[in-house]
Amino acid sequence: MIEEIKKYDKEFNEDVFIGKVDRIFIMILDAIMERNILNIKHYINEEIYNRYTELVNSYNEKNVIRIFDEMNVKSTKIENYEVKDNCIYVDVVLISRYMDYYIDAKTGDYISGVNTHRIEEEHKIRFVKKLNSKNIGVTINCPTCGNSLNVNDSGLCLFCKNVIDMSEYDYVIDEIDL
Repeated sequence: MIEEIKKYDKEFNEDVFIGKVDRIFIMILDAIMERNILNIKHYINEEIYNRYTELVNSYNEKNVIRIFDEMNVKSTKIENYEVKDNCIYVDVVLISRYMDYYIDAKTGDYISGVNTHRIEEEHKIRFVKKLNSKNIGVTINCPTCGNSLNVNDSGLCLFCKNVIDMSEYDYVIDEIDL
């Protein structure tokens, strides 16, 4: 299957892709805990960004923080791919382990959830990349002001506050069941 993906994405490297998937997944959990979804906006589509923003806002209204403790990715596997509408879609199954619980935002007191042992969860994630996307390195320039950006950070330009649209360069999450 990897060779078939390379027909459409000549730079595709399975190990690099899996590493990126694992890192982005952990970043999503961190963003939810930190209640700052803007930090991952460049790795997810607008619909998912809005969904997570609403989720974090609901936690803020309830004065709770969702905690993902002792988190790690147990395994990640590319399950399928498809090409349609001038895009390549790559489906991934990720197995994660973490404690998942809620605390009071003011006192830090435990409210509910699993805080005594890690649970194992399976997540299906669909990534999308435009077939005619631009080549990207670790650093790119902000399309708004020209400032250099490290896309492994937040994708936020520290100068003009623009968030880079990674879908022009690389794979972003199109669907996730978290």
